[in-house]
Parts: sequence; structure tokens; C-alpha cells
Amino acid sequence: MANDKRWARLQADVDLRIRRGAWYRVLQASDLEVILEVNDHPVSVLRAVVEIVNRPAPRWTVVTAPEALAKKVPKVLGGPYGVCPSCGERAALKKRAKRMPCPSCKWEFEIAWDEGYLAR
Repeated sequence: MANDKRWARLQADVDLRIRRGAWYRVLQASDLEVILEVNDHPVSVLRAVVEIVNRPAPRWTVVTAPEALAKKVPKVLGGPYGVCPSCGERAALKKRAKRMPCPSCKWEFEIAWDEGYLAR
């Protein structure tokens, strides 16, 4: 296969060891589970709680932390916050901004305000 890399991100409001909005490389996938590469370690998650794509859209994911997990989100991020599509870094979003550079990897991307991530 020329390009068999796939990527996954959380698509359900569950508390797992992966960040909401961040894309992770898929190492293996079956009908029931997916093994993701998270910080150079394999992490197994139910396939039903992730979205799998061949190539993630190059846009900031807009994440609103659920109330139960809001304490885990650094206060400097405020809410909602963005997740960089390149490196997975979280950053505070400026209202009405259309594009934003990542403070970590320095790449600039559109902000996916229209995506409705985890609004299901």
C-alpha cells in the first residue's frame, strides 16, 4: 500500500487517556478496537468512540470541555479552546479569528468554528 496511514480522534464524550480534538496515528484497527499511538505508546480504545480518517483536515478543532472534565483543562485555555491539527497542542482561541498560528509548532491553520466537534 502506498499510504496506509490513518488517523483517529475522539468522537464521543468519554474520559480516556487521549485529548479531545487531537489526531493520533492508527497503529491497528479491528471491528471492535483501535490501537492508537499516543506519546510513542500504544493505547487501545473502542472503535465506536473514535473517528478514523485517511488524512485529517488541516484546521484547528474547537473543543468545549464537558463540565465534569473542565477541572482538567488549564484555566489559561478558557473555553472553548483549540487543538492544533499538526502537533495536538491546545491553545486559547480568539473570538472571531479565522486563522491562528500554533504557539508550539508555529504552523498556521483555519479554525473549524463550523465543525460542531462533539456536539452530537
